[in-house]
Amino acid sequence: MTQMEAIRDRHSVRRYKDTPITDDLIMALNQEIEQINKESGLHIQLVLNEPKAFDTKFAHYGRFEGVTNYFAMVGPKGADLKESCGYYGERLVIKAQQLGLHTCWVGLHYKTVPDAFTVNKGEKLALVITVGYGKTRGGRRKSKTAEQVSNVTEASPHWFRQGVEAALLAPTAVNQQQFMFTLHEDGTVSARSKIGPMANIDLGIVKYHFEVGAGTENFAWK
Repeated sequence: MTQMEAIRDRHSVRRYKDTPITDDLIMALNQEIEQINKESGLHIQLVLNEPKAFDTKFAHYGRFEGVTNYFAMVGPKGADLKESCGYYGERLVIKAQQLGLHTCWVGLHYKTVPDAFTVNKGEKLALVITVGYGKTRGGRRKSKTAEQVSNVTEASPHWFRQGVEAALLAPTAVNQQQFMFTLHEDGTVSARSKIGPMANIDLGIVKYHFEVGAGTENFAWK
C-alpha cells in the first residue's frame, strides 16, 4: 500500500479488538518512531498494553473502547511543538495504516498515566494517538471542496489540486477542516489554520497530506 492509498483508506477508529499488536509490526513502528525522532527532535513513544489512559468515564463518553496501545506525542516545549506533532504524528498514522493497523487522534478523552512513558525536563505531552486492530474500519465524513480550502482554479497546476485533495482526506478536530492553502505566483505554497486548541495540530497534519499528494519535488513552502 502506497502512502496515498493509505491516506484514502484510513479513517478514525475508536473501538479496538483485544488483539495484541504482533512483534514484527511493533518493530516496524518503533523503527519509524526512531527515525522520526532523529529528524524532528521529538520524543515520541509507543505505549503498549496500557489500559488506564482510556479507562475513564470521559473516554467512554468519547466512545473509545478497548484502547490499550497509543503513541505518546512528546516533544520539547515551544511554539512549534503542536504543528510538529501533527506533521510527524500523521506520518506515523499513515505508516500504521500501511501495516494494517487503525488509529485515532485524541486531544481529549484520556488521562495521563505518568509511568507509561517518559517526559523529560523541558518536554511536554501534546496529545496521544490510539493504535491497534479496529473492530471496524471507520467511515468517511462529509468534506469541503478544494475550492473552499484553497485558491485552486482550473488553471492551477495538477500537483496543487492533488495536494489540496489529499489534505481534504486528513483528520481534523471535529472534522471542521479549518485550513487554507494558497499557491503563490512564484510557485511557493503557504498553509494556515484558524485559531483553536487543535489548530496547529491540524495544520501539521494537513501539511503532511499535502506533501504526499503534491510531491515535495514540485513546490516549496512559503
